[in-house]
Formats: sequence, structure tokens, C-alpha cells
Amino acid sequence: MRGRMKAIRGFASDNCSGAHPKIMAALNSVNEGHVPSYGNDIHTSTAALSVRKHFGDSCDVYFVWGGTAANVLGLRAVTQRINAILCPESAHINVHECGAPENFTGCKLIAVPTADGKLTPDLCESILDRETDAHHAQARVISISQATERGTVYSIYEIRAIADFAHGNGLLLHVDGARLANAAVFLGCGFKEMTFDAGVDFLSFGGTKNGLLFGEAIVFRDSSYAKDFPYIRMQGMQLYSKMRFVAAQFEAQLSDGLVFETAGHANKMAKLLSELLADLPGIEITQNVESNGVFACIPKHCVDELHKIFDFFVLDEERSEVRLMCSFDTVEDDVREFVAITQRVLKA
Repeated sequence: MRGRMKAIRGFASDNCSGAHPKIMAALNSVNEGHVPSYGNDIHTSTAALSVRKHFGDSCDVYFVWGGTAANVLGLRAVTQRINAILCPESAHINVHECGAPENFTGCKLIAVPTADGKLTPDLCESILDRETDAHHAQARVISISQATERGTVYSIYEIRAIADFAHGNGLLLHVDGARLANAAVFLGCGFKEMTFDAGVDFLSFGGTKNGLLFGEAIVFRDSSYAKDFPYIRMQGMQLYSKMRFVAAQFEAQLSDGLVFETAGHANKMAKLLSELLADLPGIEITQNVESNGVFACIPKHCVDELHKIFDFFVLDEERSEVRLMCSFDTVEDDVREFVAITQRVLKA
């Protein structure tokens, strides 16, 4: 009988990891007895309270199954079908959600090219010049990702500037927070400080990319934005009947600093990976490494060989630019093995 090959963790996505042991323990802890369904249970109430402790006592919290739903249904709650949503060209809602935002909101996405995944007031301003023209969808929301799809992180000052611009033009600011914890660790701040205190109106708060098995949260700063959300969530097929299994994970993640521990470890592994790769000839790190992703140009022949062993994404075939994502369970040996094999292939 042939021996099994050594399992090597890849760098394709932080979705590829399993669940953190403490999350699995939390799931098991609520897997007994009967409790009210559809979120009418003590576990969901307790988890919502934990989220409020991090984002503010007055915010409204709703749990859903997945990240696309968290983004789309949040946007659906504050828009009409005549509206437009401004976002970076690289945004998850623009590139990776199969038209779900347009399909479920009826809004037009206006994708703005950026070099580093970040929007700025200047980049948004020209879009608003046509706001009163009846031939164009009317801008309603600016959506940013924190951390961005290019691994960069908005400073609190940058978020405040976008929020001020948005509000000054009658718009709302949304944050896709699939990797919000990674950004918070990089900035050394809490969630509220870089979101609602900085002028964000509503956000998705990611769990799956940071050690949860499933589950995301939608958080509204102002309850008036969420007045119809219970119906929108049900219509959007995201009112999970056994909600306690989502809630228990968030409660565990937000207890005892686990959310920052797991994100901080992933960030640390990405930083190490970038530093070691940067020392190799012919490799260029293309973005500042500020969260758990490394973006690098690696010679194509090397990429082809690495793909035989590791899983990762090629973002730009022409430039041979790749994305390498680290997770809460990435270990230093994973990083060093990837770099060692890269170095060996480069020398071949």
C-alpha cells in the first residue's frame, strides 16, 4: 500500500482552512437539547450582545450564513433599484459575487480603478458629477473593503475622509469586513474605532475567513437602516433556522480575544512570507503587506512548478502576479517550505 503524501497547506484562500478548535468546541457545546429556532434563543441574544460590545451598544446585529449574503442583503436594505453603488474595481462585490449585488438590489455597481484596492474622495468625486442626470443611476452607497482585496488597509483617517465625503454628498458608507479583524490587528485598534466612530454606516463582519466554520454578521450603526431587515433577510433566504450554531461561533470568536489572536497570527505569517520572498532574486512584492495576503510577481516558470505542490491564485498572467493568503492555521513551516521550494526552482 502506497504511503500517503504529506499534506501541505496551500495559500489559495483563508476560506480553505478548517475551523478553529475553540469554534468546534463552541458548536459542540450548543449541540444538545431543544431551543427556539430562527434566532429566538439565548445563544443568539448573547452573541449579538458580544458584537455590540465591540461595535457599540446601539447598533443592530443580524447573523447570516455567508459573506456574499452579508454584503448583498446589507446593501439591499438601504438602496432602491434606481441607485448605484460605488466600489473599487477589485472589490469582492464586483469581481467574486457573480452579479449577486445587481441581481438582488437592482442597483448598478460603478467600479472605480485603483492601484492598491483603496477608494479615495477624489476617485469618487467625478462619478457624482452626473448625479442629477436622469439617464444615470443615482449614487447611494460607497462600498469599501477593510482589509482590501489587495491586502492593504485603510487608516482610520482615510475611512473618516471617505465617510465625510459620502455624507456630504448624501451617500452612505458600507464596509465589506470579511477580513475586518486582520485590519484591526494591523491598525492596533478596536472594531468600533475604525468603523462607526470613523463614520461607517453599516458593514459585514466576517467570521469564515477567521476561523469560523460558517456564519457572518451584518451590523447597522443606525437602526433606521435596518427597520425592514428581518423581512429582507428572510426573503434573501438567510434566516437560518438553527441560528444558535452561527451565534455560538461568534460568541466564542469574540471571547477572550480569539478574534484578534487568529487574525494576528495570519497577518504575522503573511509578513514573514513577504519578507522571505522579497530576499529572492526576480521576485517583486507588489503591495504593502498589511493584512494576511501577499501579492507578488514571480517568474512564470517558477509559478508553474510551485502549482504542482501548492495551491494559490494567479491574478495577472501577463505580469505573473500571484496572491498568497495566510490563515489562522498557517504555520511557519508552511511559509518556509514554500520559500525554500521557490528558491530551488529559481536556481534550476
